[in-house]
Amino acid sequence: MVDKAIMRLPNIQKIMGVLAGYAILQALFIIGQAYTLATVITNLWEGQGLSSQLAMVGLFFLSYSARHGVTFLRDKLLDNYAQEQAQELRSQLLAKLFRLGPVVVQEQGTGNMITMALEGISQVENYIHLILAKMMNMMIVPWLILAVIFLLDWESGVTLLLIFPLIIIFMIILGYAAQAKADRQYKAFQLLSNHFIDSLRGIDTLKVFGLSKRYGRSIYNTSEAFRKATMSTLRIGILSTFALDFFTTLSVAIVAVLLGLRLIKQEVFLFPALTVLILSPEYFLPVRDFSSDYHATLDGKNAMTAVREVLELPEREEQQKALPKWTSTTSLMLEQMSFSYDGHTETIQPFDFATTGFKKIGVIGMSGSGKSTFISGLSGFLTPHSGAIQVADQSLTSFAQTDWQKQMSYIPQSPYLFQLTLRENIAFYTPEATEAEILEAIEVVGLNELVAELPEGIDTPIGQGARALSGGQAQRIALARAFLDKERKILLFDEPTAHLDIETEVEIKERMLPLMENRLVFFATHRLHWMHQMDLILVIEQGKIVEQGTFAELTAKQGHFYDLTKQMRREADV
Repeated sequence: MVDKAIMRLPNIQKIMGVLAGYAILQALFIIGQAYTLATVITNLWEGQGLSSQLAMVGLFFLSYSARHGVTFLRDKLLDNYAQEQAQELRSQLLAKLFRLGPVVVQEQGTGNMITMALEGISQVENYIHLILAKMMNMMIVPWLILAVIFLLDWESGVTLLLIFPLIIIFMIILGYAAQAKADRQYKAFQLLSNHFIDSLRGIDTLKVFGLSKRYGRSIYNTSEAFRKATMSTLRIGILSTFALDFFTTLSVAIVAVLLGLRLIKQEVFLFPALTVLILSPEYFLPVRDFSSDYHATLDGKNAMTAVREVLELPEREEQQKALPKWTSTTSLMLEQMSFSYDGHTETIQPFDFATTGFKKIGVIGMSGSGKSTFISGLSGFLTPHSGAIQVADQSLTSFAQTDWQKQMSYIPQSPYLFQLTLRENIAFYTPEATEAEILEAIEVVGLNELVAELPEGIDTPIGQGARALSGGQAQRIALARAFLDKERKILLFDEPTAHLDIETEVEIKERMLPLMENRLVFFATHRLHWMHQMDLILVIEQGKIVEQGTFAELTAKQGHFYDLTKQMRREADV
C-alpha cells in the first residue's frame, strides 16, 4: 500500500513532523467538539436554560472551525509539497530518458513513456497528497480518541480496541485483492498506451495497405481488456469501501446499544456515554478515509513504482574527456567496434572504420539489418559491446561524451513537433536566433509556402492539437533546426525519408544536400538514390558491415552492394 520510496523524498521527515502536529491538533479539536456537544446536551437534559449554554455552544463552533482549519492548512501544505515533488520527479524522469536515449523508449514503449511522464506523474502527485495525510491521521487520531474513551468509559474502550484490529485485518485482505487487480489494470493500461500510439503513428501506412480497420478492431479489443480490468479493480474497491463502512457502522451501533443498556441500568452517566457515542464514529473515520481513496492510492503507487524502475535503470558512467570541435582535419577511427542492446548479444558485429574531416557517409541495408542500431551507437545512446574509439588524439570507450553529443544533430524518421509556434519549433535548440536567421532557414528548407498559408505566419501554433502538418513539412522543420545551429558539425540521419512519398523525398533531398556540406554526415537509409551523393558507403547485412567504399568502387566490385541494389530494384518493380 505504501511505497517505501515515498519515505526517501526530500524533506519528508519535516513534512511528516508537521503532519503529525496537525493530526494531534485535529484529534484535540475532535475531542473538544465531542466534549462541548455532550456537555450542552447533558445540561439541557438536566433542565438548564439554553442561554446558559451559549459559552459551550461557542466553544463547539470554535472547535469545529479549528478542526476544519487544520484540515485546510494540511491540504495546502500537501498540495504544494506533492506538486513540488511531482515536478521534480518528472524532471528526473525526462533527464533520465534523455541520458538513456531512444533505446529505453523502444524497450518500454513510446505510449507507456508518454503516459508515465504525463498522467503517471499526476497520479503520483495525487498519491503523495493522499497517502501522507491519511497515513498520519490513521497513526495518531484514533489512539488519542481511544485514550479519552478509556478515561470516560473503559468498557466501551475495550470494545472499540478489540474491533479495530479485526477491521484492519479485513482491510488488509481486501487490499491484497485490490493490489493484484490494480497491477493487472496498470499492465493493461501500458499495453493500450503503446498499442494506440504505435497504431496512430503508422495510420497512414496502415491505410495504404488496407489494414486500418483490422488495427481499429485490435485497439478496440485492447481497450475492452483495459475496461474490464478497470471495472474488476473498481468492484473490489467499492466492495472494500462498502464492507468497511458497514462494519464500522455496525461497530458504532454495538457500542450505542451497550451504552443504552447500561444507561437504563444506571451503570453509566449520560455525559460520558454521550461523549463516547459521539467519539466512536470519529475513532473509525481515519480508517474509513484511508479505505475510500484506496483505489486512487493504488494507481499512484503503481505509477510511482514504474517511474522509479526507469530512474533506477543502470547507466554506464563514462569518463568525460575534452574533445576538439570537429573540423576538416579531425579524424575518427573505430577498431573492432560492435554494439548491442542488452550488453551481451551483438546487434552490430565487430568492424573497423576510419574517416577524416567533412564527409557524407551513407549507411545502407534492408529494413532490420541494423542501420538504426549503428546510428544509436554513434549518438552515444547505445553502449559499445567491444572495440576502441579514437577521436582526434583522444581514446574513448563510448560515444556518450558531452563534447561529442554537443556537436551532433540527430534527425529521425518522424521528427517531433512541440506544441509551440513555428518560430519556437525551428529555434528550439537555438533560442537566441534572430527572426532574420529563422526566415533564412525557412527559405533554405522550402517552408515559404507553409508560412504563407499560416494565419499568423511563423507565430502560428503547430504541433499537438494545433495546426496539423504533413510528414514532409515536419522533416523540413527538423532540417531548419539543423541549419540554424551552425556550431554542430556532425549530422546523424536515421531513415529521415522512410515515410515520405517519392515526390516529396526528391524535393526534400534538394534542400538537404546543401546542409550536408562542411559537415560529417552519417545517413542511414534503404533508398538507393541517396548513395550517388555519398562520399563513402557502408553496407550492412544482418548486423554485419560487409562492404565499405565509394559508389563507383562498390558497383565495380559487384559484391554485396551490387546484389543489394539488384534486390532493391526488383522489390521496387514489384
